[in-house]
Amino acid sequence: MNFEVQGVEFPTENEAIQHTCASGRGHAIRISGKNMVIEKAEADRIAALGACFAYLTLLDLPDGSTRIVTVPVN
Repeated sequence: MNFEVQGVEFPTENEAIQHTCASGRGHAIRISGKNMVIEKAEADRIAALGACFAYLTLLDLPDGSTRIVTVPVN
């Protein structure tokens, strides 16, 4: 399945997540090996197509450190 994803690509997962935190908008995702920030409507469209991707988020651990975790879709 080929389709275009409308969003901004970042070199790392962390940079994508930090962009969403700093801007207060969008969702950080990983799709086809790319780290991107996309809007909710675009995430909904991709999910409706049945494409596999994952949301990226930070998880705060009890020891005070953080980890990047993925939440798979489809």
